[in-house]
Amino acid sequence: MPSENREALAQYRLEQSHECLKDAVRDIEAEAYKAATNRSYFCVFHAMRAVLALDGFDSKKHSGIISVFRQRYIKTGIFSSDLSDIIQSAFNARGKSDYEDFFVISKEQTRKQVEDANTFLTAIESSLRKSLAETLDAAKD
Repeated sequence: MPSENREALAQYRLEQSHECLKDAVRDIEAEAYKAATNRSYFCVFHAMRAVLALDGFDSKKHSGIISVFRQRYIKTGIFSSDLSDIIQSAFNARGKSDYEDFFVISKEQTRKQVEDANTFLTAIESSLRKSLAETLDAAKD
């Protein structure tokens, strides 16, 4: 895939991530905590996919996205290991919330998920903006 298409895909996925975060905030206000937890996870998921789009990588499995993101971007120190903790927490909370019968997530736990998703998206977006700016600068030379 040409680099300009990868950049457009990365931008599209960032927009998806922002939309999920906005939905999560709305869901907390509506006291729909399971929905907010789900949307928080997908905010993180789409942000990871945005980064991986620049590498030309995608996977149909969430575990594939998470594994490759951690391998390429967290283990190498590009992103803080704190982001790995956010990924794991979001993944676990979403799994329990979506699939376990009688699972109840509190308002406080949900707020933490949303705050973490925002932290994750902010870190990813900041890095991508720098990366894309460097790519544009290099193209000018």
